[in-house]
Amino acid sequence: MFNFYLTYKWLQWGPPNRPLHALPGAIERFFVDTPSGKIEVLYGKPKGSAVAPVNRSPLFFVHGGMGGAWVWFEYLQYFAARGIPCYAVSMRGHGDSWCPSFLRLTYGTTKRMLANDVVAAIRWAQAREGGREVVLAAHSSGGGLSQFILSEKDVKVKGLVLVAAVPGFGSVGVYMNWFVLDPMFTIRMLFHGWHPNSPLSHPALTRQTFFSKELPESYVEEFQSRVSPYESFLWIMGMSRPFVKPQTLLQQITSWSTGQKLLILCGGVDKLMTKPVMEKLATYYRLAFSTLVDQKKLEAEDSDVETIPGEGGQDTAGHGVRLAFVPSAGHHLQNDVTWEVGAGKLLAFYEEL
Repeated sequence: MFNFYLTYKWLQWGPPNRPLHALPGAIERFFVDTPSGKIEVLYGKPKGSAVAPVNRSPLFFVHGGMGGAWVWFEYLQYFAARGIPCYAVSMRGHGDSWCPSFLRLTYGTTKRMLANDVVAAIRWAQAREGGREVVLAAHSSGGGLSQFILSEKDVKVKGLVLVAAVPGFGSVGVYMNWFVLDPMFTIRMLFHGWHPNSPLSHPALTRQTFFSKELPESYVEEFQSRVSPYESFLWIMGMSRPFVKPQTLLQQITSWSTGQKLLILCGGVDKLMTKPVMEKLATYYRLAFSTLVDQKKLEAEDSDVETIPGEGGQDTAGHGVRLAFVPSAGHHLQNDVTWEVGAGKLLAFYEEL
């Protein structure tokens, strides 16, 4: 816990100069033109068909801080193999999208700019899928950004999946959890010249923060080699205080009727988005949902919270929101050893939309 882990090996100070990353065989890469530059979108083509079936809504995945579309490799292949078209975006400075300079990304890129990248990619995917609305699934800071996008009425979606997401009521508690987890956090950043990747500047730190102890070391090192060269401080700071209008967000999810259209998916051993934080987030949206139904602003059937079947025995549903846990998974639950459990719970949610 108190090991300093001071290294400069994994830090970069300029845009990467390398060929495009290799992709698993079932995944294709596209680039979407935006006013700022080309944004990478990965596509998992549904197995067994040249064109996606018309009755299958596309899944659209958004990565979190220091990630990229590549963090969704497992999920892209899982859902494509089940006949579901799925997409994953890399925002600027991430994955194989265009990369601003260190100062421009770290100190000059806001959450609004990154949101524009995501919105452009969603609209591109929807157009490619014949106008069908996506089911939006977003992780960590990307989950925060996706809440912001819906709260700002940038797009409408068929369903929303918040995967260990930064809560719309603000992330101060989350970063307090990180400081407790890594007491050397601030001191190490001073040695690193306040580089935004300092908290993940060693595979041991990345494992400690993102994963369970069971994940193979080789996977952690491969993950470490793919993280973005640096990150936007303004993105993170822009979500420290409440940044979402929960009732507006819920009204951007279409075709409410019975059941739930918002899934909060959590890692059972996540040290950042802990169980209390995620339960508070579920309550945040459940209260907003019930208020909208009471005020006749949402045509939906309200229901009390009840326990539902699911591995781990902690899952609940009610007031428009499903809360599900992935046992033994850390913050990057889509990449950890029990990732298929989370994928299965997302699939069950998807099939009921």
